Amino acid sequence: MAKAKSPSLASKTIETLTTQSFLFQGLGQDPLLSDLDPDLLVTEKLYSNRPVYTAFRPHTWQEHLYVVIDGGPVIMRSTPLDRVMALTYPGGCFGMRSLPVGVGAATRAFPSLVEAYKTTNVIKVPVTVVQDFYNHNETFRDRYTLLFELREKFQYHLLNCSTYPPQAVAAVLRGLIFQERSLGAQPQGDQPEYVFDLPIDLIARACQLNHRTVEQVLKGLTKAGYLKTDKLADSANDLVKVVDPEGLKEVYGATRDKVSWWPLK
Repeated sequence: MAKAKSPSLASKTIETLTTQSFLFQGLGQDPLLSDLDPDLLVTEKLYSNRPVYTAFRPHTWQEHLYVVIDGGPVIMRSTPLDRVMALTYPGGCFGMRSLPVGVGAATRAFPSLVEAYKTTNVIKVPVTVVQDFYNHNETFRDRYTLLFELREKFQYHLLNCSTYPPQAVAAVLRGLIFQERSLGAQPQGDQPEYVFDLPIDLIARACQLNHRTVEQVLKGLTKAGYLKTDKLADSANDLVKVVDPEGLKEVYGATRDKVSWWPLK
């Protein structure tokens, strides 16, 4: 990690928080934020494949909440299976389950590595600021609680990953769709389309499939009209566009022999 702090950037940090993050959206008039010293908010660049911290260490708490501004995603992965258990995109936050704020003290888990899968710009908000907002701003408190709910619901989707590849991949996509919709980040515009920077490697590690199988499922979903993606033609392009999120529910709820476009039974 390397700090990317400058006086001009520091003066705009609060504005960035209130316009580009779910948690602080529209709270610029709150005295807790308008009177806050911008120097308390640290802007930092997280580089890919470098650990940010290990969550849930016994008797250990983090000092900051991380607000993702752009880049990413940031992932949390478990050991020893190296399974991806959480993905955070711009507008979202991570680290709340490692802060002694709200229900954070009650939602502990086993030590899990948090890292930026791709270069990510974040704003680090001190835990004291988070606690003050949680205590005095009802809107912030409701949003903060929702972040915990979304983490649990995303992992619930992962629990529904069967060994049937179409359902497993659809479970990951449905979890991300629910998360982005709840945060108000997507869809943008009138079309119900969701676009994710989602490398095959992340899908494979989230639903415990091999990379080749994930490629074949994405190809099938694209031919069936659920997705639009250039991933299979250009491995450098990791964007996945879900163009039929409602139809994807059928795949998500499918059991063996129920998806006609999947050749392996």
